[in-house]
Amino acid sequence: MSANESPKNALFTREFSQNPYPVYARLREEEPIAKLMFPDGQFGWMITRYEDAVEVLKDNRFIKDMTKIYGSTGQSIFTSNMLFSDPPDHRRLRGLVQQAFTPKLIEGMREHIQQIADKLLDAVEGREHIELIDDYAFPLPIIVISEILGVPTSDQDKFRIWSNSIIGASNSEGSSEVYQHMQEFTAYLGTWFEKVRREPGDDLISQLIAAEEAGERLSEQEIYGVVSLLIIAGHETTVNLIGNGIISLLQHPEQLHMLRDNPDLIKGAIEEMLRYNGPVEFSTSRWAGEDLEFRGHSMKRGDLVVVALDSADRDGSQFDDPDLFDITRERSRHLAFGHGIHMCLGAPLARLEGEIAVNTLLRRFPNIRLREDAGKLEWRPGMIVRGVKEIPLSL
Repeated sequence: MSANESPKNALFTREFSQNPYPVYARLREEEPIAKLMFPDGQFGWMITRYEDAVEVLKDNRFIKDMTKIYGSTGQSIFTSNMLFSDPPDHRRLRGLVQQAFTPKLIEGMREHIQQIADKLLDAVEGREHIELIDDYAFPLPIIVISEILGVPTSDQDKFRIWSNSIIGASNSEGSSEVYQHMQEFTAYLGTWFEKVRREPGDDLISQLIAAEEAGERLSEQEIYGVVSLLIIAGHETTVNLIGNGIISLLQHPEQLHMLRDNPDLIKGAIEEMLRYNGPVEFSTSRWAGEDLEFRGHSMKRGDLVVVALDSADRDGSQFDDPDLFDITRERSRHLAFGHGIHMCLGAPLARLEGEIAVNTLLRRFPNIRLREDAGKLEWRPGMIVRGVKEIPLSL
């Protein structure tokens, strides 16, 4: 990207996917509230500065419920959840599931998550090489969320295919295959819900089914939406937190050695991994709910607004030496889990899984290294998550 070329021209290229941060730095400097065309062909606004990002994420003039703009057009089970709703529906939907994700309940899962991590690493003991995503970073959180929901962990590979397809569609990869995967996912959930109705347990889906049958609290469309969100979001953030975090450590060996020798630094290390190369690159879509002015920009009702979370978390006005990866950094008010009423309710679970996964890996295999140059790793396309497809490691 030349100095005279607009940084907007470099967005969403392969080079951008490999390292978006130089582009973000120029956008924050030259056009922090940028009007552009997104990969799916929509025109909208991208917010890249931290202060502006926080304001958008908590400003109720920017709405999440697309039906208020477009009617029911484009609505699906994947948008019938708290992530794509506004108050009072948001409060009702979130209230039904947040009881399963309180910090106290999550902390009570520590020992079990540790057992899962150890079992996964037991399975690769004695091997010279592993593929971090397939062997460890993916199965750990999908096992945990499957157990919370009560769906079979043996179906985790199906969830991965469906999740990758649905998230990939955010980058205009939509196709008949994506539609087929959505149909398969919906059919799977329908079959599972019928089983739970016959044989309820003490899992979260059983609780949601009971709430649905009690009436007025959850519609059938909403139960599909909430469960699909929990399956997808319940593992995607952690997969990429672990993957991106390990890459950052391997690219900064002094930080890796510090954490390996001082595992008590893990909480701060996880926060820095979330800030430095966060697992969720962009917020999900918001729309201007009315004609409005934001930071001197006139926005029309229905305008799409997206926050570049990973850009905000490298803003030098908020973070000292923002491009420095430092696991001893003091308290970090990063936006990796969002901000405001839509802040990720699974954040305590993702943090705990990340802490256990990273420390256990470094304890069991203290000499891990990448088997190829980090610049050759293939980053997943899409407008939401930031993560690599594969991380080949030597043990």
